Amino acid sequence: MLSRSAPPSMHEVFENTVRFEETDAQGIVFYGNYATYQDESFNEYMEAIGFPFDAVDEREWDAHVVDVALRYRKPATFRDRLTNSLRVTRIGDSSIEFAYECRNADGELLADGSVTHVVVDESGSPMRVPDELRNAIVAFQDEPPELS
Repeated sequence: MLSRSAPPSMHEVFENTVRFEETDAQGIVFYGNYATYQDESFNEYMEAIGFPFDAVDEREWDAHVVDVALRYRKPATFRDRLTNSLRVTRIGDSSIEFAYECRNADGELLADGSVTHVVVDESGSPMRVPDELRNAIVAFQDEPPELS
């Protein structure tokens, strides 16, 4: 069971323990690994709302990352236990914007940011976010996202 360190509007979806290989010469998590944590969080969020990654071939759409932003607040080190949280802040015509947070076991904010995905059809062209996905996001969240 995930801890309850994130604000109520965030959804704790991915926990991980920092592996030695994720640290750099200074002994802290290499900054690029937070993008991996963010991506793993997206996959877990999608699974939590009924769209697991392994079923992507069964759908006629996919979601591609088009923008990532990360701010580093405090370092994580080898063997730290991290909790990664997401919430959808906005659903556009073809895009979905997520807020992201990474916290340590004490609930301290280590990194935060955002990631935007664009829904694409089988040819890779942007398409409207499917209603079933929109509805699943709205039903899952404590606070509904901005809809446009």
